Amino acid sequence: MSTKPPGGTRDFLPDEIRRREYVVGIVRDVYERYGFEPLETPAFENIETLLGKYGEESNKLIFKILRRGEHEASGEADLALRYDLTVPLARVVAQYQNELPKFFKRYQIQPVWRADRPARGRFREFYQCDIDAIGSTSPTVEVEQMAAVGEALSRLGFRDFKILVNHRRILSGLLNVVEIPVAQQESALIALDKWTKVGDKGVEADFAARGIDSLKATQLLAMLRNIFAAPDEVPTLAGVMISRARLDELRNLLGSRESGAVDCVAEILKLVRATPVAEHVYVDPRLARGLSYYTGAIMEIAVEGIGSLGGGGRYDNLIGTFLGKDVPACGFSLGLERIIVVMTERNMFPPTVARGAVDVMVTIWNDEGRGDGLALAAELRHAGLRVDVYPESDKLGKQVKYASSRNVPFVAILGDDERARGEVAVKDLRSGEQQAIRRADVGQFVRARLNPEHRREPREPREPREPREPREP
Repeated sequence: MSTKPPGGTRDFLPDEIRRREYVVGIVRDVYERYGFEPLETPAFENIETLLGKYGEESNKLIFKILRRGEHEASGEADLALRYDLTVPLARVVAQYQNELPKFFKRYQIQPVWRADRPARGRFREFYQCDIDAIGSTSPTVEVEQMAAVGEALSRLGFRDFKILVNHRRILSGLLNVVEIPVAQQESALIALDKWTKVGDKGVEADFAARGIDSLKATQLLAMLRNIFAAPDEVPTLAGVMISRARLDELRNLLGSRESGAVDCVAEILKLVRATPVAEHVYVDPRLARGLSYYTGAIMEIAVEGIGSLGGGGRYDNLIGTFLGKDVPACGFSLGLERIIVVMTERNMFPPTVARGAVDVMVTIWNDEGRGDGLALAAELRHAGLRVDVYPESDKLGKQVKYASSRNVPFVAILGDDERARGEVAVKDLRSGEQQAIRRADVGQFVRARLNPEHRREPREPREPREPREPREP
């Protein structure tokens, strides 16, 4: 029998959970400082809640739950694991509309499930970190969300990220210009969204596979290149922006019907200059975002050589599918799993995360000293330290080696001589130094040396000295 978890899922061991909690802690802190409130929803939804909200291709990736009990033989599904956190939010807003504030801002950090093909950094079960703002059509919402996700990434140590911006109505307007039928436009946007991965030929082939004239793809890609300025032709106050002349050209091409979409992008670029992430913001004409519920500005976080770390956009019509009237909404989702993979590969986690869950381990010298060892552990925990107790009386060398294997920085040795003197021998496994400390001062001593300014680079611990056998009275 195989002991591996199902494909596209993982078991999370302690080190992995610590890395995830570190990232979530920073993201949550940033989101709360931007005024977002926490929300949680069930792992599964009624299947009709999810179906038809994401587009034809995404519907195929929803994990369906078969009916149970006497209905099991029917093979029908009435529930499904949530595909994302946005559609459940829309349901919540419709359900609790009278209990929520006029402008509801929430963050949600929970797992989602997709029946996708597993790949590097892509899983069937993964966490999302979402922020959403409900109730306003102002571009201030998009700018605040870009600032929040940008600040979260900066605090995690990312410097080379870009926040890409586009607008779905600009894209649909361009599809109309090259005369792609409305019925095929959703498929065309899904193909266009892969441009950075598959190039011109790949998009053209994808158009053909979807029954769309591949010449339309050639015309569309050429138009996008001609309209949007190259990076060295434009100002850099907010990353790579399209110039005013290019914006006017785009307005003229799309006509008055889509001029509001062009104005929206221009206003976002103007407002973002007031935020700390201005230098990271870029207009990207290729950005499409595959989900069908987007209606306005769309955004994505990209890192060179890595790909997307998250994205989002405005979805002003989605809540209306539950409520019967449209409610403006905009959201941004960070891909937690991808972020952790990249940070691990780049060695971006601080030493405190890698150190482990224990600050000090209390050794057991003999069976008679077990009670005193447990009492010392309780004293150190009361001092605010994370403490483990070696469960058996064993050779001191083995106990220290075990602590070192778990990245425990300090070992507290309480032999008979130490107990008689009211002291504890404290060994720093990072430096190999060992000192006799008055028992009442051990907690303060260890806490002071756990402070980063006292921390030294770890190295192999020296062989510990065995405590002397007690003398005969």
